[in-house]
Amino acid sequence: MIDYFDFKNQLFGDVEQCRRIFHGRGSAYEGLEHVVVDWLPPAALIRLYKEESAAWLLSMAQILERNLPGCTSVQVQYRCRARAPIEIVSGEELSELVVDECGLKFHLQLGRSQNIGLFLDMRNARHWVKETATGKNVLNLFAYTCAFSVAAMAGGAKQVVNVDLSKASLSRGRENHRLNSQDTSKVIFQGVDIFKSFSRIKKHAPYDLLICDPPNLQKGSVNAERDYKKILRRVSEWMSPGGQLMLCLNSHRLDEAFLHEMVAEYCPGFRFVEVIKPPEVFVDAVEESGLKVLVFEGGLT
Repeated sequence: MIDYFDFKNQLFGDVEQCRRIFHGRGSAYEGLEHVVVDWLPPAALIRLYKEESAAWLLSMAQILERNLPGCTSVQVQYRCRARAPIEIVSGEELSELVVDECGLKFHLQLGRSQNIGLFLDMRNARHWVKETATGKNVLNLFAYTCAFSVAAMAGGAKQVVNVDLSKASLSRGRENHRLNSQDTSKVIFQGVDIFKSFSRIKKHAPYDLLICDPPNLQKGSVNAERDYKKILRRVSEWMSPGGQLMLCLNSHRLDEAFLHEMVAEYCPGFRFVEVIKPPEVFVDAVEESGLKVLVFEGGLT
């Protein structure tokens, strides 16, 4: 199986920035559908959605250490086990990291929770936000650790409003802004339930850019298929003329047509502009089975 791993090719010669270097979850590599590898300098993180032997892991660690200059730690996260525990395979134990992505810094935590603090498949979407946000009032829904907000402020946004139910995630988001020496007086953090706080969100309107990146399914909280329309119904109250929507959906069951249909029904004044594809490493054997990021723009009247 290890013949599939051509890490030098995947890294494009850049070992300074964090990125995914192997994505088996897209089912493009037969027999490796359960394997993902992320490079979080100086750590390599193997994610397993099915158990592998200790010998297999050790072989993988040796390959990673040979191909990743500066790699001092290889760890494995067992996504196939309860609470997704992380263990050291080789090298030093690292639980707190500050990584670079396109010149922006982010604080990551390994072993605290299932997610580490940054979704690497959103790299291109963050770049788009950075290039687009100049002078704009930005609403970042389901903000998590505020990576989109960091990108927006780096691009010269006038203000960003981050909304997420998790106050702990927003606290880490505030830290991410400080890591990048950004003025947090222009960044608002609201640790509230989005669906119970529409009036608080409207308080900072009108917005020129709305970013919506909900979890596909979060027990007791969010169901993208059921809840997306609740947000899109409010767009006319929140957005400025000509405002932009960046709508994200990470579902194997729902395709781009779902977002097009939602916008057509609940935001008829908005037209489709473009699709923002994830980095090439996130190859999917079945088209539109992974991350979808679509941009829409409102009319000027």
